[in-house]
Amino acid sequence: MGIEYSSIVEASRDEVFDWHTRRGAIQRLLPPWQPMSVVSEADSLENGRAVLGLPGGLRWVADHQPDAYYPPGRFVDELSRDGVMSLPTGLVRSWRHEHRFEKVDDNRTRVTDLVDTPIPERLLLQTFRYRHRQLADDLAKHRWSHEQGVRPVTVAISGASGLIGTALTAFLSTGGYRVIRLVRRPAQGDDERRWDPESPAPDLFEGVDAVVHLAGASIAGRFTDSHKAAIRDSRIGPTRRLAERAAGTANGPATFVCASAIGLYGYNRGDEPLDENSSGGGGFLTDVVTDWEAATAPASEGGLRVVNVRTGVVQTPRGGTLQLMRPLFAAGLGGRLGSGRQWLSWIDIDDLLDIYHRALYDAALSGPVNAVAPDPVRNEEYTRILAGVLHRPALLPVPGFGPKLLLGEQGARELATADQYVIPRRLLDAGHTFRRSSLEDCLRHQLGHIPATR
Repeated sequence: MGIEYSSIVEASRDEVFDWHTRRGAIQRLLPPWQPMSVVSEADSLENGRAVLGLPGGLRWVADHQPDAYYPPGRFVDELSRDGVMSLPTGLVRSWRHEHRFEKVDDNRTRVTDLVDTPIPERLLLQTFRYRHRQLADDLAKHRWSHEQGVRPVTVAISGASGLIGTALTAFLSTGGYRVIRLVRRPAQGDDERRWDPESPAPDLFEGVDAVVHLAGASIAGRFTDSHKAAIRDSRIGPTRRLAERAAGTANGPATFVCASAIGLYGYNRGDEPLDENSSGGGGFLTDVVTDWEAATAPASEGGLRVVNVRTGVVQTPRGGTLQLMRPLFAAGLGGRLGSGRQWLSWIDIDDLLDIYHRALYDAALSGPVNAVAPDPVRNEEYTRILAGVLHRPALLPVPGFGPKLLLGEQGARELATADQYVIPRRLLDAGHTFRRSSLEDCLRHQLGHIPATR
């Protein structure tokens, strides 16, 4: 029972061990298809405690063992109990997880996970394939940036508790960056600062090297007047005020990276290839994104380098369309949407993090950047690949009126059936390398169907 899983990572043993000691490591290693979330991280691999959230308020509690702590070669955590909500995990009976790090040479480390538990290996294999791949990929991205002379700096992130913000905070923190979360409640600790969207404090960006602005109301939902107002009001004004504050801070940031969206290109562009120089389309989202990007002007006028990350359809089962579609396809109830001929410009969530990371350090990158995979797919191809990854048929097409019932006519037109063939021209010209440019590779990684060889 249990599992022993090993792989070689292209990094020194000290680098690999240090990565595990930093905040965000457990978040980066937690498989997104599993119904678990990080409640609290261990403050020490020697004797700290990590708590994961499970459905129904249950808790998985892992205590690190001081007598098995030998840095940089090993640390161990064991399943523990803390309150009634952790008692049901006793059904597992036992879980002892030994993390081993063996030096292969100065630039390579053998990483081994040895788990002693009654849970069969076949149920754990995908988890550890995912963990080892995430570790290797994250370290490779940070190592590449270091080779370009980049060193971690202090980054302030708004929307840090959202889907993208949580992942980006963890990725940057494990890479050695100091991340300051901008929160709307009273700050708790040195890694948070209170942010009032209506009136940012004069010292909000004191000592900050770069800003990543992600905050904004979700665009998902029916395009009622109130919902559209929330989308606009949560973006335009707050972005402008943050840009003004960043530009007006004497010892403040030199870089301002702001979320944006491919909605700027309109919802019905057909087979027309769209890059950063393409004109805007038409519709509500075009108007919002145009004004949203224009709201960053005070930062660029103040001498800051500004990057607008025009994001495609993000692929992760933790949120967005994949979270909605996964249970339907897993039940064999999935199929193409309408004709299925509309183009879908997608992006793996980890590739999106890499793009934000590059926007922070690449001085040659400014203005709009299309954050999409190099190979868009039609909706019918997307559904075929998703069904294939889940080993299910995709025989039940969704009629055109289906999305209108949920989103209204405008919402369905601009969200569910949008037809956009978007190309990441700026990134391709810069020689950017995508982790997962293949949709099948992306979905297998995100949904826990990773093949034995990469």
